[in-house]
Amino acid sequence: FATHFLFVMRRSFRVYRFDREAQAFWWLMLGSVLLVAYFLWRENTYAEFLTALRFAAFNVVSIATTTGLTTTDYNKWPMFAPVLMIFLSCFATCAGSTGGGIKMVRAQLLGKQSYGEIRRLIHPRLQVVVKLNNQIVERSVLHSVLAFVSVYGATIIFLTLLMLFSGCDVVTALTAIVACINNMGPGLNLVGPATTFAVLSDFQTWLCTLAMLLGRLELFTLLVLLSPEFWRH
Repeated sequence: FATHFLFVMRRSFRVYRFDREAQAFWWLMLGSVLLVAYFLWRENTYAEFLTALRFAAFNVVSIATTTGLTTTDYNKWPMFAPVLMIFLSCFATCAGSTGGGIKMVRAQLLGKQSYGEIRRLIHPRLQVVVKLNNQIVERSVLHSVLAFVSVYGATIIFLTLLMLFSGCDVVTALTAIVACINNMGPGLNLVGPATTFAVLSDFQTWLCTLAMLLGRLELFTLLVLLSPEFWRH
């Protein structure tokens, strides 16, 4: 939204050109839509490429941006396509938007930091400097990003294990938790776009409710409220 606001104020597309997050978002969406469309056409899910492109464009963008709208039951697609869409929902949204997941900017910073650490293994004296939009990112920011992504991943694993413990199958369990923590909407299998979360048990529904709260408050806010140390102060 901040980038859109700058575009309105300056009336120039240059704001999109020089925003690394916006660039990554557009290229990721374009590449993902074309890849899924080609895959669906190759697998004969749709006879015509334009039909495959139309369904891929709407559903990939919708799920990746955690909008949650669908035009078809992608549960019936070959598994690669819906799994890719669920994966994209974890990081394809932009900072400042209402989308869920870890956000594109965090994924970019994590990728840059990881690449720098790999280079430092080759060159031990190398000083790793992470930049975004030509600005140096403070180490404290990188540490907070790493902490957030770690807690995000650990939360998904923990809640998925509880779903499995309650008798849920692995595909439904994992995608239900990912869908809820990303505030995305439908998942796969029993919680796919053609069904609802009403098929889940009471315990599983409470787990999904917790995942939605954690995702919407971006984890740390709710975890701080649940911390005894917070209430002592």
